[in-house]
Parts: sequence; structure tokens; C-alpha cells
Amino acid sequence: MTAQPLQTSQHEPHPELLTIAEAAELLRAPVATLRYWRHLGTGPHSFRVGRRVLYRRDDVSAWIESQHDRG
Repeated sequence: MTAQPLQTSQHEPHPELLTIAEAAELLRAPVATLRYWRHLGTGPHSFRVGRRVLYRRDDVSAWIESQHDRG
């Protein structure tokens, strides 16, 4: 019996993507604050897809944890 290679696109979960408004709601911060953090290069990791700024939920959660560990 020959092993079949896994098709990663069907078996790996896709990270949940958040808009800047959704990330701001999750962080309980104004959208303007997330824009400012993005300008400064601080805050959770974000990226652009076309004109939209998106955040991975895992990145936002990791950033929250890193802030908790610092304080």
C-alpha cells in the first residue's frame, strides 16, 4: 500500500483574518489607535491585501499575551 501525500490546503486550518475594525473591537481600542500603532511599527502584526489592512487573530492574541507578560 502506497502512502498518499497530504494536501495541505485541505487539512491545515486557515487563520482567522480580522479587519482593522474587528481587531480594534477585540482589543477594545479605537481604530485610530491601531492605525497609529501600525504607523509606529508597534502593536499586533498586520498586513495589507490590496487596500485592506488585516490582522490574524492568532497574531492579535499573541500580542495581547506579550503585553500581559511585560506588565
